[in-house]
Amino acid sequence: MEDKVLRKLFLGFIHIHILHHAKEHPIFGAWMLEELKEHGYDISSGTLYPILHHMEEDGLLVRENRNVEGKIRKYYTTTEKGNTVLDEARKKAYELFKEIKD
Repeated sequence: MEDKVLRKLFLGFIHIHILHHAKEHPIFGAWMLEELKEHGYDISSGTLYPILHHMEEDGLLVRENRNVEGKIRKYYTTTEKGNTVLDEARKKAYELFKEIKD
């Protein structure tokens, strides 16, 4: 039960994390998996790729296909909507952090 609750909570954090990095520079799935792992999020590609696709469908990310060593790699960057959502999420996260930090 606790695992499911924590998973739902952390999925929101993962979305924010994706937006943050996709705003800084184009990201791709394998890189994002490693980045998330460095921050303690142990998710599979079977979880991450649907998140990226849904964020693209929601207009938060835009995808660019690039040929890397003969393979097509999907790179994602934030859209204007994604930047707006990220800015709002940062404000909310900061307010929450101030409240719960002690």
